[in-house]
Order: sequence, then C-alpha cells, then structure tokens
Amino acid sequence: MLAIISAVLFFIAFLINAADIATNDIFSSTNVMLLGLMALALHLAGVGSGWSARGRRR
Repeated sequence: MLAIISAVLFFIAFLINAADIATNDIFSSTNVMLLGLMALALHLAGVGSGWSARGRRR
C-alpha cells in the first residue's frame, strides 16, 4: 500500500515539475518527492505490510 502511495506522490511531483506549476513552499515538487521517498522507505522497511513475526505459527 505504501508503494502505491509513493508512486502517486512521485507522479504528482513529476506533474508539478513538468508543468512548471507555481505552488507555495510547502507543496513544492521537492517536498512531494521527499514524501514519496519516505513512503517508499517505510514500505521497504516492512511498515504496513500486515504481517507480524509473532502472528505466524507453524
């Protein structure tokens, strides 16, 4: 789920940068890209995967 969110954030950052849309400092393409990188890093770390080590039994 976090990988999809990061892909959407990267796409929004690309559109802001490619269309040269003037936004305020908080919603700039760099900040949206950094949010996407954070979501991707959380995805790769296993946050939000729904699996826990204690939940699996043999």
